[in-house]
Amino acid sequence: MGSSVPETGGSRVQAVSPVRSKDIERDVRLFWCANAADSLGSQASGVVLPLLLLGLGYSPAVVGLVAGVSTATGLVLGPLVAVPADRGARKPVMFWSAVVSALAMGSVAVALAVAEGRPSLVHLLAAVLVERTATACYEAAARGTVALISAPENLPRVVAGLEAGDRGALVAGPALGGMLYQASRALPFVLDAVSYAVTAVCVRAMRSNLKADGAAPRSGRPPAPRSGPRSGGPSARRSVRGTWSALAAEASAGFRLVRATPLLRLVLVWTTAVNGVLAALYYDAVFTLQESGHGGTPMGLVLALSGAAGLAGSLAAPRLVRRLSPTWAVVAVSWLMIPLAAALATAGEPWTYGALFGGFCLIMPLATVILQARAIHGTPPELQARAGSVLATAAGGAAAMAPALAGLLTAHAGAAVPALVCAGVLALLALHTTFGAKRVLARGVPTSDVPTGDVPTGDVSVSDVPVGDVPVSDVPTRGRGA
Repeated sequence: MGSSVPETGGSRVQAVSPVRSKDIERDVRLFWCANAADSLGSQASGVVLPLLLLGLGYSPAVVGLVAGVSTATGLVLGPLVAVPADRGARKPVMFWSAVVSALAMGSVAVALAVAEGRPSLVHLLAAVLVERTATACYEAAARGTVALISAPENLPRVVAGLEAGDRGALVAGPALGGMLYQASRALPFVLDAVSYAVTAVCVRAMRSNLKADGAAPRSGRPPAPRSGPRSGGPSARRSVRGTWSALAAEASAGFRLVRATPLLRLVLVWTTAVNGVLAALYYDAVFTLQESGHGGTPMGLVLALSGAAGLAGSLAAPRLVRRLSPTWAVVAVSWLMIPLAAALATAGEPWTYGALFGGFCLIMPLATVILQARAIHGTPPELQARAGSVLATAAGGAAAMAPALAGLLTAHAGAAVPALVCAGVLALLALHTTFGAKRVLARGVPTSDVPTGDVPTGDVSVSDVPVGDVPVSDVPTRGRGA
């Protein structure tokens, strides 16, 4: 692997940190370990946090409020934190975000140990919000890291490794968290704190500086304060307005890039639709199994089967990517999801849900790896975090709204209706992908030296490497992807 990649249309498509090939491979392994540890801790503590709040006597409304506020915090902060990450602060932001998250979860564990298992709601809420804020910073900064530590031809393998870590954590995390919670309420949060510490160590040990070529501030840089009249005078107010305008322009550069690029628009539509559908189907399964008298163990079985199938699909994805046409693969996955969703309308037993969700998670990594790798390869390095934040915000917003919609449909139309509606959404997505994938997947995103304040609307061809850094979750969990 060299320090640069071929240029397209006279401009560099991607920057790779100028370190030796073995050091790059070492950084890839460290990033895999950081992501796997992060995901494992998240799954372990995320599955028991609602149980802890309910066990402390708080109502389901309070539990939902905590989850909603923490999710909204991440969605709002992601695009803002992406600016300093793209401007060269990616590695420090990742390291200190992991450290702060470790301290926040560690404080929960300490409070559970010293307060006889009954920490105050204010402490819990503050710790969760601090952790969620730090996690949003980490996620935003981590987007684009793959592009800086991997050669283009190695992108599918690196992305599949991250997917495999997430799926493995989905299998082991909830079970581990449940067992630790039975032993002591504090232990899952100890594990989460340790996982953050491992993530921080792995990030610190990476030899790449994770700074993209062209990351130095350019035309979009906020103007420096000027000497002049008193701080409250007209000149000072104009300077403040100019600073905020420049910051807004930088933060919105990712949105303008996604809007201007057919490839990223396809990724936006695909990931948003699939995340929303999976979240709706998952909660529809929860509602149906609860109504039929099944407890929490069956849903744990569904999660375990889904995670195992997703792990198998992620491990097989790099080899399939090399053998299959990217266009054919993405279109085929899009159509195969429709009968799986429709079949969930007739499901009633846990094993049926497990098999059908397992089918989703088995085939999805192929399309996910292709789309992620192609967008990472084509997006200008200095806009990776901001473009990825736009895609993540859209997908996360869909996943956040879907459970409420599934609940309304179940309550007013029956348990089978959400699955049928989701099948209809997937059919529309498959049609959109079929007509757009061949044209779009053969093209890329603007690869010229894109100024942050003015994203061009054209696109140029990129090499045929099988998009933003937005993993599609198997089910809605509190995990933190890289």
